[in-house]
This record gives sequence, structure tokens and C-alpha cells, in this order.
Amino acid sequence: MTASPLQSALEGAVPVWITAGALVSVLVLSWLFGGAARMMLRGRARLNTTTSMVVAILGTAVGFILAGIIDPTLHVWSGVSVALGVVSAVSAVAVYGLVAARFQHTERASVAELLAAGESDRVEFKSTARINMRSGEKDPRMELIIVKTVSAFLNADGGTLLIGVDDAGTPLGLDADFATLKVPDADRFELWLRDLFTTALGQNAAAAIGVAVETVRAAGGPAPVCRVTCSPSPRPVYLRTGKSTPPEFWLRTGNSTRQLSVDQAAEYIMHRWPLGIGSAAAAQVRAAVRFSTDR
Repeated sequence: MTASPLQSALEGAVPVWITAGALVSVLVLSWLFGGAARMMLRGRARLNTTTSMVVAILGTAVGFILAGIIDPTLHVWSGVSVALGVVSAVSAVAVYGLVAARFQHTERASVAELLAAGESDRVEFKSTARINMRSGEKDPRMELIIVKTVSAFLNADGGTLLIGVDDAGTPLGLDADFATLKVPDADRFELWLRDLFTTALGQNAAAAIGVAVETVRAAGGPAPVCRVTCSPSPRPVYLRTGKSTPPEFWLRTGNSTRQLSVDQAAEYIMHRWPLGIGSAAAAQVRAAVRFSTDR
């Protein structure tokens, strides 16, 4: 009795452990390809871990299909199949990254355009960073307002903070803040502001914040305005107001900046920064181990 094509295929199938190993290999390779793509696209496009892995797996599948079209007798682990799978995976992630960079790219608005548009969920104006406009004296509360706003932008969808501008969008300049520095100039102000972000938000968060002093037209002549650019943070950013105080979590909601309670912050973080496949699996294993040892 002649065996059917399906029976012949099943009889020649690879062992189960090889299939399992192939699946694990695809996941590991897709994770590596995705990580490489995210490094190359840093600052140009947002590409999360899950998306990059899915794209890499789809690219690998396309490569295997092409190998089958070229030679139907090829096996999965043949040199041609593996080569086409790898090349196709890399190409898929690269193409997706280029498309993402193209559509995610937004033209940077000038300070004048931001002033004309007014405050919004992505733009905030502050008159000073150090001086209390009512008392005319240096006030630590002004610094706290600045770092709260920046941390809220980082934990949301990003945004721009303009310092030296009143609520109506009128440039006031930075002379009052400059006067509090030993060297009253833009460079020293930028250095002080970066140190403030590092102390309050941490080195990693501060490194991702753009700080620049730009000159704009004002009624009394050119006025310096500090532009603080905040991109969405890839991880939660906590504000620490002192060594003995607990960290705070701030979020930009609409045109306001508000602090979340512990339970609100935990829920928001869980949905905004979900655990990746590896982290989720590790968390499940740790939970199972703790459960088994507690019983």
C-alpha cells in the first residue's frame, strides 16, 4: 500500500525537541534583532520590544517561505533556509524602523510658534526657575515647580517647557534667574538646570532632557528664553525632593500637572510600561517559587 504524501511528510518530520529548539531560537534571534534596531533608531523612532520581535518573526517566516519557493526540498535547518530567514528578519525590522521613523518624525516648532499657540497638554510656560515673582527673592518652590512639570512630561507623552515666559505667552527673559548665578549667563544657567534635573530626577532621566536658551523677540527687545524638551520616557520617572522624602510620581493630564497616589501610579505604570516577555516570564517564575516555598 502506497503511503500518502501527508503520511510521508509526518514520517520524515523532525523530532519534537528540534522543533522546540527552533521556536526558542527564533524568539532569541528576534529579540536580538529588535534590540539592535532600537539602538540604531534611538532618537529617530520609537520601537518597543514586542513590536520589534513580532516583525522579526514575521520576517523570518517570509524568509522560510522564499526558501521553500526556491527549493521545495530544503529543510528548515539547511544553510539556505537559515540564511534567508536571518536576512529576511533583519530586512523586515529595518524596513519597519525606516517607516516608523518617517511617520513618527515631527517638525520641531520654533519658540515663537509655541508662544503663539499658547499652553496645552504638551506645552507649559513658566516665568522663572528660581525667582518668586511676588517677592522678588530666590525661592526653592520655584525650582520644585520646574522639576514637577518636567517629570510629568516625561511620564506622559512628552512636551516642552518654556522658562522666561508668562502665562499669556509674553517673553519676560531670564535676567532675574541669571542674577542668582555667580556667572550670570546662558551657559551657567543651562549647567545649573541640568544639575537640578540630575539631582531631582536621576542621571538617566536628566540625560534625556534637552535644555537650550534661545533668543526671541519681545516688546523691550530680544529676550532669552529657556527651552526644555522632554521626550516620553521609556521607564517611570520619580521625583525626589530630598534624601529623607519618599519619591513622587507626577503626570501631565490635559493642561495640568498632578501627582498620582501610590495605587494610581502603580496602575498607570502597569499599563504604560508593561513587562516584556522575558521580564514577565521571570516574574512568573519568581512568584511560583515564592508560592511553593511558602506553602
